[in-house]
Amino acid sequence: MASSDGLQSSPIPLGDRVLHYVKYTPLDPSLYALSPSEAAFFKAVTGIDDDAGLKAHILMVQEKAYKVAPYPCIYAFSFLRMVVTRNTAYEDILKIGREQKDAIFLDMGCCFSVDSRKAAADGFPACNIVASDLKQEFLELSHALFNTSKDTYPGHFVAGDIFDPAVLSVKPPNRAVPSSPRPDLSALTSLNPLRGHCSVINASAFFHLFTEEKQLHVARALAGLLSSEPGSLICGTHVGAQEPGMLADKGGKFELFCHSPKSWEAMWDGVFTMGEAKVEASLNKIEFMNQELQALTWSVTRL
Repeated sequence: MASSDGLQSSPIPLGDRVLHYVKYTPLDPSLYALSPSEAAFFKAVTGIDDDAGLKAHILMVQEKAYKVAPYPCIYAFSFLRMVVTRNTAYEDILKIGREQKDAIFLDMGCCFSVDSRKAAADGFPACNIVASDLKQEFLELSHALFNTSKDTYPGHFVAGDIFDPAVLSVKPPNRAVPSSPRPDLSALTSLNPLRGHCSVINASAFFHLFTEEKQLHVARALAGLLSSEPGSLICGTHVGAQEPGMLADKGGKFELFCHSPKSWEAMWDGVFTMGEAKVEASLNKIEFMNQELQALTWSVTRL
């Protein structure tokens, strides 16, 4: 089914909810804004030096992406925010990329892959980066945003549903060097061959899309991918709360299950056995689409 302007109104899955493009808020270019560091980054990676040209380019890619998936993060330009750089684990991520040969960085729920592209720009070898999201179109959208192609950017992409065991099955955390060899990242069609081989897993604006039960499932699935080498880490930022529970948006369109720092730490303590990992989590206030929220920033580091 299509709307009067020809846009498809097929359902778009977003975590545990379904969105329909024709029912969604029209794009608002006035929401576009870049901090000085964001502007410098996007100018450097796109090769577009002037502010007006960069804005036009980003608006064009945003419009394309919104037709594929009308996610709130695309509407509000939060996909531009390089969220991973605000995590205290970011310098550890870059150190892993510099010092550990063939260390793999998995960017989970990547959208345009801005976090992993930023890490690549800051020195993490792009050939060792795997980005993953539900839709294959996000690979092409990432290339469009960054003015790259598969020939000019050596990172990799795996499309699929994290709850599909063929894409990612749940296995216990690794407690030894994996018996399987490091996979050929260019040949990946699922995330399962990465089991025990990921030195860094980033999951920004991802966990809050799911129910409490499914968040635990995702945690267990990602823990099975993480290397047992001390210092290997999983990190991210998503909507949290002072006390765990449901949070509704102002428009009443959907609810999120939000962890508190304490409940988040307790969840991961149930994923790893005592002494296997260190969990750190903190809250800070943010504003998103005219609503004040709490961002839960966290990391889980193997000991």
